Amino acid sequence: RNNYAFNTVRKAINLVKDPEVVETNMISAPGIVNENLTQAIINTCEDRADALAVIDLRGVYEPFTENYDSFKQRVTATSLAGIVTALRDRNINSSYACAHYPWVQIQDTVNGQFLWAPPSVAVLGTLASSERKSEVWFAPAGFNRGGLSKGRSAGIPVTAVTERLSSADRDTLYEANINPIATFPSE
Repeated sequence: RNNYAFNTVRKAINLVKDPEVVETNMISAPGIVNENLTQAIINTCEDRADALAVIDLRGVYEPFTENYDSFKQRVTATSLAGIVTALRDRNINSSYACAHYPWVQIQDTVNGQFLWAPPSVAVLGTLASSERKSEVWFAPAGFNRGGLSKGRSAGIPVTAVTERLSSADRDTLYEANINPIATFPSE
């Protein structure tokens, strides 16, 4: 109740609740991992019944602005199994929400800098690109509609991910209803 940042995000979520006031088909707050806020986004999309909540998960990566540990320590703070368990414990069962893993490295096209971004940043561009290239019911996946290299579908150059996922890792994520962002040789 006394946190201005929490209440600012909560107010923004409340502003898009009414589909007659705000027309949208997707709601996301990249980098917001607070479970109460991401649940509020999901609830808003479910109540509207016309939008998809794209949420980020807690414990995947901490930016250097939040934690001065080394890159490796910020990435491996929570294991893949821990992230899957945390999401399962939330008991989310929604057709109006999605989560992706892991974080992505993007290139700032203005300054040429490499930055780490939550997966929702790349996902928003990929969903828009997939919708532009094909019908809305086609999954934004695979090399044609979901390929992130060279800025193909994300709209921004994605150069790396915080963790390379094995086939078993991807299967674990699929079973937990988390969409994996996979990397493949020469892609």
